[in-house]
Amino acid sequence: MKLFNILSVFLLCSYLSYSQKYTISGNILDSNNSAIEFATIIVSNEDKTEVLKGTSTDANGYFILNNLESNTYTLQISFMGFQTYEQKIVLTGSLNLKTITLEDDIENLDQVIVTAKKPTLTREADRLIFNVENTALVEGNMLQVLRSTPGVLVIGDEISVKNATPTVYINNRKVHLSSDDLNQLLEGSSANAIKSIEVITNPSARYDADSGVVLNIVMSKNLITGYRGSVFTNYTQAVFPRYKAGTSHFFKNKDISFNVNYTYSKDKINRDGDDSVNYLDNDNVLEQSWRSVTNRNTWSETHTLNANFDYLINDNNTLSVSTNSLYLPYFKYRISNNTTIFDDNGAFLSRFTADNLSRDNKYNLGFDLDFSHDFTKGQLVFNTHFTTYNYKRNQGVVSDFFDVNDDFQNASAFNTHANQDTQILATKVDYSLPIGDNSSFESGVKFSNINTESDVMQFDVDVNSGNETIDTQNSDAFDYEERIYAGYINYATSKEKYNLTIGLRVEQTDLEGQSPLSNITNKQEYLELFPNLSFQYNISANYNISANYKRTITRPGYADLNPFRFFLNENYVITGNPNLVPTFVDYYDLKTSLFDGLITVGAYYSNYDGAISEIPRQNNDTNIIEYTSVNFDKTTEYGFDFELYYNITDNWNTYFATSFYHREEETDFGNGFVNQTQWSNYSNLTNSISLLKDKSLNVYFDLIWLGENLQAFQAIEDRLFSQLIISKTLLKKQGTISLSVSDLFNMHNFDVSTAYQNQSNTQFIDVDDRFVRLGFRYKFGNTKLETNARNSDLEERNRLNK
Repeated sequence: MKLFNILSVFLLCSYLSYSQKYTISGNILDSNNSAIEFATIIVSNEDKTEVLKGTSTDANGYFILNNLESNTYTLQISFMGFQTYEQKIVLTGSLNLKTITLEDDIENLDQVIVTAKKPTLTREADRLIFNVENTALVEGNMLQVLRSTPGVLVIGDEISVKNATPTVYINNRKVHLSSDDLNQLLEGSSANAIKSIEVITNPSARYDADSGVVLNIVMSKNLITGYRGSVFTNYTQAVFPRYKAGTSHFFKNKDISFNVNYTYSKDKINRDGDDSVNYLDNDNVLEQSWRSVTNRNTWSETHTLNANFDYLINDNNTLSVSTNSLYLPYFKYRISNNTTIFDDNGAFLSRFTADNLSRDNKYNLGFDLDFSHDFTKGQLVFNTHFTTYNYKRNQGVVSDFFDVNDDFQNASAFNTHANQDTQILATKVDYSLPIGDNSSFESGVKFSNINTESDVMQFDVDVNSGNETIDTQNSDAFDYEERIYAGYINYATSKEKYNLTIGLRVEQTDLEGQSPLSNITNKQEYLELFPNLSFQYNISANYNISANYKRTITRPGYADLNPFRFFLNENYVITGNPNLVPTFVDYYDLKTSLFDGLITVGAYYSNYDGAISEIPRQNNDTNIIEYTSVNFDKTTEYGFDFELYYNITDNWNTYFATSFYHREEETDFGNGFVNQTQWSNYSNLTNSISLLKDKSLNVYFDLIWLGENLQAFQAIEDRLFSQLIISKTLLKKQGTISLSVSDLFNMHNFDVSTAYQNQSNTQFIDVDDRFVRLGFRYKFGNTKLETNARNSDLEERNRLNK
């Protein structure tokens, strides 16, 4: 309460602060003294690295830019058929430029309007910024752009940065969905409006405490009046074909700004597996070996919708309503499994087959209401968020058993009905205050409340009559409520010789989970502090050194705490763990940048207190593999990084990075401590090339090497990830055709092995991402517009799991 009172007093005092703001105005005419309507007016900072404000002229050629502070700006005025006008302005008071005459452009109006660019990298103390606007990468989807971002690894549904799961933001707003839902959202969303990807390894205290690493997808801003639209479609040929189509629309006038993006996808994905389990006796000597050959197919139809409406009440107040919605009306999941059992000498004993057919449907609807007020100095933003999530699964499993002579013996069957309903309500207030020309102060408070109700009912089925009998041992319900109270303060300053960001976040968590049928209750209450520090010292214009520290938290997913046992077949089961506690992470890094950012060298260290990992545990008595999440007693990782970013020519640049890192994991499963360590290597080589005179043909080629590594006591073999993307603009730059090829060397699939104490098993994992994709996008309307598309979601949503 003291923290909240202090912040409230500060916000009140800041409201009373005052600083004069100014305007820039003028009239735009052509050489015949006729007014030019819809000319684009943009104000940037002095070195033109950031666009600050924009507008367009009215029917009389008049424009005005409001709420500008005393500073030095670059003014740019452009319109098709005229040369761009540029002027540096030192603003010390409101300025009327009177009349500005644009000169005719001697070039043909049908020539290039937007010039294709190469991806560029910018390294800052706490982040890496990957600029992709108008490159070949934006002709794909958002997930494809993340897969191409240096330091980001995408394997199946999992996104990671230095072995940590990042929190994904879009325009500084969190997208919090389960890994499956997030994957579907990103893969189903067009990337054509992406400006850059920020890999923030040390987020400030303004970010939630569980944002250890942030991937912020920055969308281009719609600064000028007009309408823009586009339609796109692509066809992907992997093992089976996949289809996607969508449309985007953006509109802005003086008072309102609106955008809507819709995508429909229809997919069929194939995944093959070849798993072996060595069941051991009490002396850890091989007793039986089980080999399972599995084919998994999923059919799905997905609708994604993102919409945002901004209403400019006046120059100081803006009201926004937005939604981010995912609807999956059709999802069919079929698993065909054949398991062969051998004795310790490799002689055939028996086998069984298991056919699993599941049908799902779910929706995840998120809504945000925002109100922002600009003071004469500073800004106050109120946000209220609501998510409703509903998931249903109906599963049927039939198993056939065969004897040593491979003769049919008997069959068994069971059905499962699972449901989850979750409601999230959150509200927060953020205040930012500039202090002088080089510093700023931020503070805020947040409250979130999560309620989720789940149930699973399993029925034994008589294979002859089809009659069902409830299995009470494997049926249960789970009610969960979580409340988080948070507050933060953050200070940042930038001087000629150094940059400093320091902050502190406080979070109080209260949760309770109940399983009435199994009589299990889990209550947790904890108050934690989360400091962060980022410091960069500029030795010279070409050399700097930086250091970062941050403490973060990883809370268990709602489903991880759920004690349900969900059987995939009679020998594979997924089990929740109501005794899970949060993971606390301390992260340190030290970097130096040489030759004006050409080379970066660094080292890092991470300590995980109670790391949460899902692991397979084989029961040698029951011959059941159980997947469950546990807290490890000790997990540490440290590594050494090297990065090189170099422009080979004006049309060709390359990026190379390599990291050698050491990981150690330790825990006690009841039979003594298990300790495993592993040195690994991650390397990335990227080339981006622009071809033809107008740079309308772009080629992007990416290679990622991931050496053998350790994850949750499992050794994962070497992999080489590769992708090639080619795009060509046509139809007077309004159309773009693209070709993408993934896994050129057929090295994305991999083996996983487990070997410690009485655990001995291997898996082959097929991710089915070797494909060829052909796409086309067509733009219409005022195609020079940029978009303010953004996605608005809450931190809590990423913990929604099935």
